Amino acid sequence: MANTKHVFAFEDGDGKNKHLLGGKGANLCEMTQIGLSVPPGFVISTAACLDYLAASTLPTGLMDDVQAQMRALEQKTGKGFGDSDNPLLVSVRSGSAMSMPGMMDTILNLGLNAETLQGVICATGDARFGYDAYRRFIQLFGKVALGVPDAAFDKEFDAIKEAAHAKQDVDLSANDLKEVSERFLAVVQNVTGHPFPSDPYQQLEIAIKAVFNSWGGKRAVDYRRQFHITPDMANGTAVNVVTMVFGNRGDDSATGVAFTRNPATGENKLYGEYLVNAQGEDVVAGIRTPKPLDRLKVEMPEMADQLDALRDKLESHYHEVQDFEFTIERGQLYCLQTRNGKMNTVAMVRTSVEMEREGLITKEQALLRIAPDSLEQMLFPRLDPTIKAEAVAQGLPASPGAASGIAVFDADRAEQYGREQGRKVILVREETKPEDIHGFFASEGILTSRGGKTSHAAVVARGMGKPCVAGAEGISVDVNRREARVGLTSFKEGDVITLDGTSGKVYLGAIPTVEPDFTPELNVLLGWADERARLKVMANADTPDDARRARSYGAVGIGLARTERMFNDVERLPIVIEMIVADTPEQRQAALDKLLPLQRRDFRELFEVMSPNPVTIRLLDPPIHEFLPDEHVLERELSELRALAQNARGVTVLAGAMGLLHASESVRHDIDIARRMIDPAVVEDAIGKKEAMLKKVRALYETNPMLGHRGVRLGITFPEIYQMQVRAILEAAAECAKAGIQVKPQIKVPQVCTAEELRKVKTFVDDIHAEVAERYGKPVSFKFGTMIEVVRACMRAESLAEEAEFFSFGTNDLTQATFSFSREDAENKFLPLYNQSGILQDNPFDVLDVKGVGKLMQLAVEWGRSVKPDLHVGICGEHGGHPASIEFCHKANLDYVSCSGPRVPVARLAAAHAALKAGNK
Repeated sequence: MANTKHVFAFEDGDGKNKHLLGGKGANLCEMTQIGLSVPPGFVISTAACLDYLAASTLPTGLMDDVQAQMRALEQKTGKGFGDSDNPLLVSVRSGSAMSMPGMMDTILNLGLNAETLQGVICATGDARFGYDAYRRFIQLFGKVALGVPDAAFDKEFDAIKEAAHAKQDVDLSANDLKEVSERFLAVVQNVTGHPFPSDPYQQLEIAIKAVFNSWGGKRAVDYRRQFHITPDMANGTAVNVVTMVFGNRGDDSATGVAFTRNPATGENKLYGEYLVNAQGEDVVAGIRTPKPLDRLKVEMPEMADQLDALRDKLESHYHEVQDFEFTIERGQLYCLQTRNGKMNTVAMVRTSVEMEREGLITKEQALLRIAPDSLEQMLFPRLDPTIKAEAVAQGLPASPGAASGIAVFDADRAEQYGREQGRKVILVREETKPEDIHGFFASEGILTSRGGKTSHAAVVARGMGKPCVAGAEGISVDVNRREARVGLTSFKEGDVITLDGTSGKVYLGAIPTVEPDFTPELNVLLGWADERARLKVMANADTPDDARRARSYGAVGIGLARTERMFNDVERLPIVIEMIVADTPEQRQAALDKLLPLQRRDFRELFEVMSPNPVTIRLLDPPIHEFLPDEHVLERELSELRALAQNARGVTVLAGAMGLLHASESVRHDIDIARRMIDPAVVEDAIGKKEAMLKKVRALYETNPMLGHRGVRLGITFPEIYQMQVRAILEAAAECAKAGIQVKPQIKVPQVCTAEELRKVKTFVDDIHAEVAERYGKPVSFKFGTMIEVVRACMRAESLAEEAEFFSFGTNDLTQATFSFSREDAENKFLPLYNQSGILQDNPFDVLDVKGVGKLMQLAVEWGRSVKPDLHVGICGEHGGHPASIEFCHKANLDYVSCSGPRVPVARLAAAHAALKAGNK
């Protein structure tokens, strides 16, 4: 390992090798090599980090290489590291292969001690600047490298600000900051038991180790777990050592963070914030509310022009929206780092379309730069515009969307309430810090009273697609009292508040939301996706409203219409119960005759909404006892009815005895009304119906109903049920055809395990079709197929294909059957442990099990098409909307996927990704 090169100057590092140099380090190398004004520096590789973490000691010779690079920096800058006359100061920053904003820490002004501090003051002629830099270094180094809590420093700092009557940091004098520095040194001594290290090289070595150790810190681990960042994607962090440039040298100096385009809207305009006479951490920490970049044109017009030129150069080179940090030191602009900008999906979609039109990227690149799952952000609710509510506070619109929840004032409580108890929470803070990340994950939205649009809260919330209102300075947050005051009003922890991250407004109470509309750019992008995708995207929809919504999302048909959902309608559930409790086929048929016109109307409406696209209707699947009340509920109701019957008989007897009691006319009248209100005959009739239901519930009881009397097994033992549904489908299709509406009905039989079951159903389908064709004067064009959700069905795919014109994989039940898992029991009991301990990488009900269930699917497709080459095959389980599962479906040569309506845009883009990735290999 001693011969392995771990340290690279910016002029020498490979700007494309982010795995070795981290994203930040690789970009610094690339920026230097394309001629941008970057402060000189070097990168220590991620490989060195992994070696250090494995051995708990720095790789042999690493510090020798670091010292060699520091000597090179001394030559480039004309300064000396540790030189008391002209000291060289550096920053030490982390940077992994994937951007993890705020997850690991930065140390600024490293190299300062009592001697070099005087050199800085002498060189700049500015004692305030020197002590300001020194106190920042002590606190950052103390926190990051030595583990001193921020609160210990903040206590001393706030005390001096109060004594000096200073509202902001910039109001403190040089003497004030000198006292801050002295107090900070004492804090380190008291907390650690050791004096603050004064040797610059000792400081540098400790800082390097601290950055390496931060890779295993809770924040970084939580972030990687939340965003599924695997070691193949990013493993270890690099260390970037960069010459310090100072934005706090006076009114001709500044520091800022900028995006080449607006990360919230995608607008093609430089977006960001800056602070005059400040260092970079002041902007992102949210300690002072920064100014929008538009103001720079007024305060520093020449710098604003240079920043515009830098923006154009970055986008032209990287062909991507960039998030960059800059510093202006005494009128000189420096670019400190750049990375691909994290944006919400609205902005990603808009920039993809606009950058393609500008010739910066191709349509394929425009599609591939957007994660399909992220499109759900564009379906976030917004506040109902018809609701008139008065905002109690106005902040900065830092991340769009709307959310309501109970106010919670710390991240731990947010995690407890949100993740563990399942309550909707809004995290409320003065400003958030990276250690609050677990609270972000559990919250619906974030509200801060300080900070700007590029503060930690804003950046992380945007990346997560969660609404955020930042810098709401009208709100005074008291974390200790768990209360926030807004003018004359206040809200406490547990009170419900609503955030509008699009407008920056905050409301008391919950405000209703409405679904958003597609943006024009999203329609363009999804049009490109449809052109490149091979898989068609259909929807699972059971009602006309579901179908309309799915069609508006771009579904090209219905892959699953669940008829049992139609049975649950309040209008027809009593008829369904009448059918179930029937004692004879004649009684059952009478009930089915009532259901027939209702089902026919259901199907016709679906056909009309989806015309001319296919509509696949699954015949009744669940056990029929699911439509009946619970046995214990029926027993309780019967007990109460029998008690009521006794009371009714008593009232009748009482009414007959009125003549013997010489009661007044008014009493007689009241008793007569009571007698008529509780008719014993009506009560007895109700008891009879409930007893019949209870008898049927007990008769239909099954030990394991999901493996019992359901699906095709139900249709064969009670053929009149399936016959009614088939007749309703074909008659609805015939009516539509007669009206000139083009329809493509598909009849799907669930839970099939043998071809004999299909033949049995197909026999009465053909008979009913003949009757319908004769009645309407022409045959109905339809397809007959089967669900594949039983393992034996996969194994017998050849014989099923002889009867079926299409296969539709029901991957929820097929996954249960393959794993021998009950989904409800597994997810509530042992699956989380299996995932956490690595026994299973994913929840197989969320992510298709390619190695097991996927293998069965591939065999079924291969064997089915060996008999019927034009066999149409799709998937209609929840996996049909999951991008990785869709990629598998493409590889397995399926024809379509079907998912819930809101997932249709996700599936359309994922289908295009699958085709593009397959074509690139």
